[in-house]
Amino acid sequence: MSVLKRNNVTIKGNGENVMLFAHGFGCDQNMWRYVSPAFQDNYTTVLFDHVGAGNSDLSSYSFEKYDELEGYAKDIVEIANELNLKNVVFVGHSVSALMGLIAAKIKPDLFKSLVLVSPSPSYINQDDYVGGFSRSEIEELLESLNKNHLGWSATMAPVIIGNPDRKDLNEELTNSFCKTDPEIAKHFARTTFLSDKRDILPETNIPVAILQCSNDVIAPVEVGHYMHQQIPESKLVIMNATGHCPNLSAPEETIAAIRNFLND
Repeated sequence: MSVLKRNNVTIKGNGENVMLFAHGFGCDQNMWRYVSPAFQDNYTTVLFDHVGAGNSDLSSYSFEKYDELEGYAKDIVEIANELNLKNVVFVGHSVSALMGLIAAKIKPDLFKSLVLVSPSPSYINQDDYVGGFSRSEIEELLESLNKNHLGWSATMAPVIIGNPDRKDLNEELTNSFCKTDPEIAKHFARTTFLSDKRDILPETNIPVAILQCSNDVIAPVEVGHYMHQQIPESKLVIMNATGHCPNLSAPEETIAAIRNFLND
């Protein structure tokens, strides 16, 4: 099967420069529908679904390969190679932000810059590092998902969206979680929430924008400051947006932040 079919790759726009969008846990490329069109006049936009998500090829899912974020990062590099991409602006949400950092390490000449939306290199508090959760809290979260996929989805979606008045977004994310194969969702969740990629941050040597929401239970403000301190060529933007998905809840502010970074 071709890489493009495997990851349900969608290409729009006709700009000379390329912008590659990657979605987070429990979502698919549709989560960029309010943001990516804003760049299609000046960029060719490439969107895709991680294997196991959206309309990707579920038969390509490997529990061994995707036990580490590197498996997803290698897919990103394969998509870029298949399309002969270079000097790409990578826009990754949540855990995909870390996949972008890993992909940049795998193939240093692939990306021109990285835009990390609500990123976190580790969700677990360790020593002086504030990730937002204790190890036991993450284990409880994963156990809850393991016992009741649908119930977990309905409970966690509003927490992740972080905008109580946006019932439409809460429902959308709940439905997105619910339609993911339960076994894949459980596995992806463990890979996401138990990964610790703090060690690669200082090795990133291309321009990076960190778009951090002002109130995000999943990735607290402290995480944004930590990443900014660790990544040499980084710019930290603390957004007015709240929650973990500003690409859905505050697309105009997200678009403006990306544009400001690209125009610097």
